[in-house]
Formats: sequence, C-alpha cells, structure tokens
Amino acid sequence: MTDTKQLGVEAQDGINRLYRRYAVWLDRRLRPHIGADAAADVVQETYLRAAPYAVSDIRHPKAFLLQIALNLVRDESRREGRRRQSQALQRPAEAEAAPQFDQVLLEQVIRSMPQLYRDVFVLNRFGGMTYPEISVSLEISVKTVEWRMSRALQYCASRLDL
Repeated sequence: MTDTKQLGVEAQDGINRLYRRYAVWLDRRLRPHIGADAAADVVQETYLRAAPYAVSDIRHPKAFLLQIALNLVRDESRREGRRRQSQALQRPAEAEAAPQFDQVLLEQVIRSMPQLYRDVFVLNRFGGMTYPEISVSLEISVKTVEWRMSRALQYCASRLDL
C-alpha cells in the first residue's frame, strides 16, 4: 500500500472532483482485462497514487489516470509472476523429497524382512514374476508362494503403519 499524506482542502477538492468525474470510466476500462474486483481495487489505488499531484497541473486526466492504473496492473502482474516462479522452484524440491524418503523407508523395511518372505516379495514386486514363475524358480509350491507373499505384505504394512 502507499503512504497516506494529509492533503490540503484545495488538493482534496481536486482529487474528489477527479475521482467523481473519472472513476467510473477507469473502472469500465479495467474490468474486461482484470475483472470487477481487481478493477475496483486498482481504481482506488490509482487515486491514492494520484493524490500528491496538483490537479491543475494534470493536462490529460484520463491519460494520467490510465497510465497510473496500467502501471499498478503491471506491477501486480510482475509480483504474481515472481510468486508463481518462486512456488514452482520450491515444488520440485518438496515433491522429490517425499518419494525419496518413502523409497528409503521401503528399502529399509524390505531389507529387514525375513529372507523367506523377502525373496518372494522382491521377485514378484520388483522382478515382475508371477506366483507360478516364483514357484518354479524357488522350487516351492504356489500355495507356499501365496502364503509367504501374504506374510511379506503383512510385514510391510506393520512396519509402514498402514
């Protein structure tokens, strides 16, 4: 926001007249580009920025007010762009941290799993093998593969608080 200054009676009169004469025009000019709420805010801020100027020195009031308003809109657009860019730079770091943590945690759980369960779990989940393929590979029955897999999943769930 801008700093407010005490204006003399003459300056207040001039700003008030300027506002009454051009506020609606300026609002209508801005609405299609930035929306009704933002336009109303920009109109108010425009008059705050115009207040220190002597109204008698303003030759083209519409051009003067419109230039102030456009500068305000550009400033806000730049701030918004910087804010979005800052958020975009922060997101990847946050987005990468969670999966890396999850991966490390899962790896620790799998390493701490009993060997019988771990072999079946790793071959199925990471090796892409089916239960019958694991059965042949480990020379155990399919029922045993199913039982060990269920135990491996229970183990993971208990360690990961699922």
